Amino acid sequence: MLCASSSLPIFQRRDNNGRLSMCSKLCYAIGGAPYQITGSALGFFLQIYLLDVAQLDPFYASIILFVGRAWDAVTDPTVGFLVSRSRWTRCGRMMPWILISTPFAVLTYFLIWYVPPVEQGKVLWYLVFYCLFQSLQTCFHVPYSALTMFISMDQKERDSATAYRMTVEVLGTVVGTAIQGQIVGRAIAPCLPGDLDVLDNGNSTLLGSDFNITHISLDETKQAYLIASAVICTMYVLCAAVLFLGVREQEECGRLKTEPMSFFEGVRMVMGYGPYVKLVMGFLFTSLAFMLLEGNFALFITYTLGFRNDFQNILLVIMLSGTLSIPFWQWFLIRFGKKTAVYIGITWAVPFMILIVCIESSLIVAYVVSVAAGVSVAAAFLLPWSMLPDVVDDFKVKNPDSSGHEAIFYSFYVFFTKFASGISLGISTLSLDFAGYVTRGCSQPDAVNLTLKVLVSPAPVVLIFLGLFIFKTYPIDEERRQVRLNTHTRLGLIGAI
Repeated sequence: MLCASSSLPIFQRRDNNGRLSMCSKLCYAIGGAPYQITGSALGFFLQIYLLDVAQLDPFYASIILFVGRAWDAVTDPTVGFLVSRSRWTRCGRMMPWILISTPFAVLTYFLIWYVPPVEQGKVLWYLVFYCLFQSLQTCFHVPYSALTMFISMDQKERDSATAYRMTVEVLGTVVGTAIQGQIVGRAIAPCLPGDLDVLDNGNSTLLGSDFNITHISLDETKQAYLIASAVICTMYVLCAAVLFLGVREQEECGRLKTEPMSFFEGVRMVMGYGPYVKLVMGFLFTSLAFMLLEGNFALFITYTLGFRNDFQNILLVIMLSGTLSIPFWQWFLIRFGKKTAVYIGITWAVPFMILIVCIESSLIVAYVVSVAAGVSVAAAFLLPWSMLPDVVDDFKVKNPDSSGHEAIFYSFYVFFTKFASGISLGISTLSLDFAGYVTRGCSQPDAVNLTLKVLVSPAPVVLIFLGLFIFKTYPIDEERRQVRLNTHTRLGLIGAI
């Protein structure tokens, strides 16, 4: 039985062959920008903001970062399960979640970058609003991720739309890094210059006469963070509006409607599927590697390399390099296969990670490493989202009587990556605390600089190779993809009769 097609939204158009138009793909892709814009701003700047602007103790900052990301990770499978049980509405099944969560997510994001006047309530303030924002953003991102399976029934169209999405998402990280970095970079928090002298009672003081005169106050730095967050909130709303107006979900056609299963039954079915587990675990380690690099690179540039006034530009170069590399990786995975693209793309940055910590501090080398790192970041962005639909389709071919589990597959992948992010941020900030990090210091002890070197080079390199070792067991290659695609197409044609 053919399913009735709903009217297309304002911007969405299809040609006579049912293929998505470029405008439709762009509208879909723009919907992924809010997650990356806010994610890059939080990933690159939240740690240094909590330490040097909000002036929290590194121990409490590590608690906020870890608990916030861990809470965010827990909400992903929960939201994925709720989305999978949602009823179809006139706007679809995913769109209502995106529409309702947006205004509340914007409000809580803005409040993260506000320093409350009450000293004793700072930790609770940031913990509450960070967790609230992560939960609300999950209500946006999980349905949006699962939307990939509903914009088209054609695998090639979904791969093409995913490439558009990854390009816009990496561009979103550029925008987030540029907005936050350039606005905040003009009002860097004033530091306390001098040589660190640790007293016997454990307290730290800064001695010395080499004072750098600055005309920027801490209040001006706080205001700059608020301005940057207001700009990002505006872009969040605009991108969500384009997605809502430009994309319409295509209700599943010709698939058996099964009774909704319980949460634990869905989890057991998804997590018991071998190819999915291997894919997720492989990318879990590689994601953790790049998150360690992302979360500590600003501090590494500022203190270990000594480029306090250039760190925002170096971060921007990474994101620009990644954006320009997305089309190349899309061509590469089509030409040579997705597994080959994983091996080449993820390992590309390894020599440069080693180089940055082995040679004397050089601004030119820092920019070269940033360009190389951006190429690998692009591969790390594109490949997981390009390969997840393969696993979902493979699962459907092997379980033809089961449907409606797309959101669970996507939410658990997001769960593991966010959990990895929480671990990386928590452990790295706690490590800096143990090493003796000095809040608002113009320089840091040697132990802190050594810790930062480990967090941006040896640790990520080891995690990358662990992830690739696991990924070697991933069974879905190009031959299996084609067999599955042909089978899935036949099932779709039979169901449509």
